[in-house]
Amino acid sequence: MSAPVFLPPTSYDYVTVHKVQGETVTEASDVLAAEEPLEIRLGYGPADQRQHRTLSITMRTPGHDFELAAGFLFTEGIIRSRQDLQGVIYCPDVEKEEERENVVRAELAPTASPDLPRLERHFYTSSSCGVCGKTSIEAVHAAACPVLPAAGPYVPAGVLHQLPERQRAAQDLFEQTGGLHAAALFSPEGELLLLREDVGRHNALDKVIGAALFQELLPLHNAVLLVSGRASFELVQKAAVAGIPVLAAVGAPSSLAVSAARDFGMTLCGFVRQNRYNIYCHDWRIKQAGDERKATR
Repeated sequence: MSAPVFLPPTSYDYVTVHKVQGETVTEASDVLAAEEPLEIRLGYGPADQRQHRTLSITMRTPGHDFELAAGFLFTEGIIRSRQDLQGVIYCPDVEKEEERENVVRAELAPTASPDLPRLERHFYTSSSCGVCGKTSIEAVHAAACPVLPAAGPYVPAGVLHQLPERQRAAQDLFEQTGGLHAAALFSPEGELLLLREDVGRHNALDKVIGAALFQELLPLHNAVLLVSGRASFELVQKAAVAGIPVLAAVGAPSSLAVSAARDFGMTLCGFVRQNRYNIYCHDWRIKQAGDERKATR
C-alpha cells in the first residue's frame, strides 16, 4: 500500500542566502518549501445542468493537489465515498498565467447530491474562528462521522516510539527544505502506508485522506495517524471523518482536540518524541509491555 514519492519541481524553490556564523559571512544556495494558493472549484448537478462554483482557497505546497481536493471534500462531508467523485482536473480556462495548476475543479458524479447549505458554511481556518467547541463537535457528528472501532486496533508502545523516526526518514521534501509538516498513516505494527507533506498540517492530512479515498481504503479503521507539530481540533475532526482510531502528534494537543477525541472514541497521544509520549484519552488501544489490564473505554 506504500505510495511512491512524488516531488514536482514546483514543491520547492532555490534562493541565494548569506550565511552568518560568528563574524564569517558566506553566500550559498538554499532550498525553500514552496507555498502557493490553491483554489478548489466544484462541479455538480445532472449532466445537462452542471453548475460550477468556487468552494475554497487554501495555501499549500504544490504537489498531490488532486488528493488535497478530494480529501478536503471528504472531510468536509461534501462527498461520502469515491463513487461521489467523478474526477479532479486542473482548470484549463484560468485567466492568469500564475493561476495555471493553482486552480482545480472537482467534478461530482451526476448522481451525487451535495449538501448545498454545507457549501455555504464557514470552513474552519484557524483556532480563533469563533465557533464554540460544542457546536464544532456536533457539526462533525452531523456529517455522518463513522463510528470508530470499539475493539482495537491495539498498538504496542514500542511501535509508537518508533513512528517519528520512520516518518522523518520518509520526508524527502523536509530533508531538502526543513520547512514542512507531514501526516503519515501506519499499520498497528508500524508499517508506513502513506505519507504526504505540506506547509499546512491540515493540507498534509487532506492529501493523505484523499490518497486513501482514491485507493478506496476508507474508512481507515486499522490505521495509526502521526502528524508533525501539534494536534488541533481540525486534525482530530478530519481523522474522525476518515475513521482513524489512533492519532499521535509530535507536539501538544489543544484542549478542544482532547475533548473532541474523547467524544469520538479516538485515542489521542501527544509529545510523541524522544522515547516518550502522553496519552490523553482512550489509552486502552496502546499496549504497554507486559500490560494485562482490562481495556476500559
